[in-house]
Amino acid sequence: MATVAGTMRAVVLDAPGPPEALRVRRIPMPEPGPGRVRIKVEAFGLNRSELHTRLGLAEGVTFPRVPGIEAVGVVDTDPDGLLEPGQQVAALMGGMGRVFDGGYAEYTVVPRTQIVPFRSALPWDVLGALPETLQTAYGSLTTGLDLHAGQALLIRGGTSALGLAAAALAKDQGATVLATTRDPARLDFLAAHGVDHPLLDDGKVADQVRAVFPDGVDGALELVGTPTLPDTLAATRVHGTVCFTGMLSNQWIVKDFYPVSYLPSGVRLTAYAGDAADLPAPVLQRCLDRVATGDLTLGPIHVYALDEIADAHRDLEKGHHVGKLVVRTTADSSP
Repeated sequence: MATVAGTMRAVVLDAPGPPEALRVRRIPMPEPGPGRVRIKVEAFGLNRSELHTRLGLAEGVTFPRVPGIEAVGVVDTDPDGLLEPGQQVAALMGGMGRVFDGGYAEYTVVPRTQIVPFRSALPWDVLGALPETLQTAYGSLTTGLDLHAGQALLIRGGTSALGLAAAALAKDQGATVLATTRDPARLDFLAAHGVDHPLLDDGKVADQVRAVFPDGVDGALELVGTPTLPDTLAATRVHGTVCFTGMLSNQWIVKDFYPVSYLPSGVRLTAYAGDAADLPAPVLQRCLDRVATGDLTLGPIHVYALDEIADAHRDLEKGHHVGKLVVRTTADSSP
């Protein structure tokens, strides 16, 4: 739907609440100042971060707020004239959807530092699924784990959009991938996605890992949270690394943390929480090009209309789908 007299449609969250608290309204068009760019949003992905905002678990959020830590679209206005109108861009992080209004809208204004330009003929729903997931997966494997070809990687929470992307990037890099799911019906899906060793998460994954790699894996990506972290650490070899990146369980605090008893001897624990700068434009462009040729597959995509945002958040919270949930702001999927 087109804007009307300087207004736009956006999803507004007045205060934490159930999915129905996300309401589509017509609000004033945001105006960019120096150093900021207005983007016509074509699609945006849904993330656990926005679920935490809606549930009142995120820190530093003020209301009312347009959520959304990422979006893809085209440059609408750049007051500084550094980006041409129509340039395809991804915008992510940097306070989007938390300290200023984010991507759940027809237009968003973001600092230029949070923008990554690209060119692609992929449909907007596919493009909308990639920026934040790709940035987090790439950063976790590089900065967080320093993963190398020939190493073994465990992904705890393998059927999440982030887990699937990390598996694809790790396989592309030449690693052996083990990934977990709590649903037996999803083991075959993980295998079809290229996971070498799909594992049923019964709470004791370390025993299963060491049945395959007696010394433990070289690296582990923790996407579930603190409830499974001790078992993930136990699955990792001496001098191996566990990177804490995700909180699918909505639990991220280790109570009464005593390192000597909590951490296995010699196992390293790191964390990753990146920014747009951690997704260099050449890295994004290469991944988009490989997705376009079919050489890289990051997992299924489930698409919603803007007016279906409550349904999309309900599905996100309940884990109804494997893969990434994406909202299109218009009906046309062409780039």
